[in-house]
Amino acid sequence: MSDSIQTIPVRTAPDYTVSIGPGLLTSCGQRLREVLGPCRAAVIADSTVAPLYAPTVTASLSAAGFSVCSYQFPAGEAHKNLSTLSEILEFLAREHLTRSDCVVALGGGVAGDMAGFAAAVYLRGIRYVQLPTTLLAAVDSSVGGKTAVDLTAGKNLAGAFCQPAAVICDTDCLKTLPPDVFADGAAEAVKTGVLSDEALFALFEDGTLTADPGEVIARCVAYKAGVVERDEKEQGERKLLNLGHTVGHAIEKCSGYVIPHGHAVAAGLAVIARAAEALGWTEESLAARITACLSKNGLPTGTDYSAEALAEAALSDKKRAGGDITLVVPRKIGHCELRKVPVADLLPIIRAGLEA
Repeated sequence: MSDSIQTIPVRTAPDYTVSIGPGLLTSCGQRLREVLGPCRAAVIADSTVAPLYAPTVTASLSAAGFSVCSYQFPAGEAHKNLSTLSEILEFLAREHLTRSDCVVALGGGVAGDMAGFAAAVYLRGIRYVQLPTTLLAAVDSSVGGKTAVDLTAGKNLAGAFCQPAAVICDTDCLKTLPPDVFADGAAEAVKTGVLSDEALFALFEDGTLTADPGEVIARCVAYKAGVVERDEKEQGERKLLNLGHTVGHAIEKCSGYVIPHGHAVAAGLAVIARAAEALGWTEESLAARITACLSKNGLPTGTDYSAEALAEAALSDKKRAGGDITLVVPRKIGHCELRKVPVADLLPIIRAGLEA
């Protein structure tokens, strides 16, 4: 793993910088002081991450002059809901955080989504920063300002666009990840490779993700930053980042969120790639190449759920608009397209992806 610290600017409103490298949690306080100035900081983490990293982050923030409080919630997607959000908001209020203070989202995608959403709505918006500790959060969810919680009807149906003030990614955190959690992040990285270009996708085919995750994270973040800068509120191009997510979210919902996000997205990516090839929408052999890459990175390429169950679950997806739903279709590596299809066509498309 490279020991250098890379910084990637994200030119949104407001602008911020993503810092990537080893040992950054120990220096996060000084780095954040330069961005935020001295203030009160509320560290939000789940019950898995808090024991591992909250003491380091709290000590660094305190040493840099922040007044620190912390909140821990139960780990897991099942707790990414309005009830947990309410508890976080009540905590911020009890701690008397003001608009000049900040929330520190420490952890994976669930913590980042919920802490970010809490910051977006508390006092109609206060500052927050992302300290991703998983590969999935590092390559994807910590960047771009999407915050949300799940509703009973579906995933991420209540949320807000709210850009962080900074993102600090300590690559040493990846060393503590179990293989299946690391693979969960690999799914979003592979997805980015399919969207981006042959050079990035090849890194997932040749094992570079494991050998030098810092470099891969930087390249994925740089790609996503460009997309977000051009389409911050997901009116067009940014929708491409949902590649694999329509079926992926349906798999998550069908499993009661037992199947983790990355594994579900990997299966969803494989399904849409096979469906696109079966329907003549993509170049021949692309599906085989994508599924081989997913398998190489320890990810599933299918699901036991029926096409009927997945189609029904997908009908609540936020990408649906009236009688249509927008699918992200891979045409070749580095070129995907948005294809609006009637809701009635979703079942046969999913079936084609399962049966191919």
